[in-house]
Amino acid sequence: MSLIKKDSGKIFINNYDMDKNITQIKPLIGFMPQEYNFNQFETVIDIITNQAGFYGIKKSEAIKNAEILLKKFDLWEFRFSISMSLSGGLKRRLMLIRSLIHNPDILILDEPTAGVDIISRRLIWDYLKEINIKGKTIILTSHYLEEIEKLCTDVAIIHKGNIILKTKVSNLINKINDKIFILEIENEKKETKQIELLIKKTDSLNDELNLLIKNKIIIKNIKNKTNDLEELFIKLTS
Repeated sequence: MSLIKKDSGKIFINNYDMDKNITQIKPLIGFMPQEYNFNQFETVIDIITNQAGFYGIKKSEAIKNAEILLKKFDLWEFRFSISMSLSGGLKRRLMLIRSLIHNPDILILDEPTAGVDIISRRLIWDYLKEINIKGKTIILTSHYLEEIEKLCTDVAIIHKGNIILKTKVSNLINKINDKIFILEIENEKKETKQIELLIKKTDSLNDELNLLIKNKIIIKNIKNKTNDLEELFIKLTS
């Protein structure tokens, strides 16, 4: 993105050399930082249309595009609100809209759903999947590993500044050998307890559950202990 100077090497974006063609490259990229970095005293609509102006988009066109995106992310009713009055989830949506207003080919998103509510997260996920299918390249960083599993085709795990694994998400999931389930059980005395059940990928969960049932143990609830990728991440980095 040319925000800092690289130490070495070459960067090409859509066949443009960053050292020679930065003017052509900048409009190709949309960036959503982790921290809020818009004017807290500007209105929502002004933040978006001013951003479009940096890319030479006429205000009339910017307003039309902003209306589409604001309605898509349920922000239309807040278009004249001062940005500092928005909730954290609405601010995240605003930052994503701002990164999209010039219709870039490439989106770089830094923790796009950090600290947002479930509704905002789902809105963002659904939209990212939609535009990715239509051909946009999306690079995101996330500590929320369910997000990686649901959105990404490729993943790189970074630990202490080094890439320790780079592969397809599907390949990563295939590396998971164990699953840990939390079972809420009730015994004959109607006492409720929780137990952890570790299952090898090659084993059948049915066999383990049938064994409990045969011993007159009632299974009241069952859930995964953690996201599968989270377990693998912990193993790779610990």
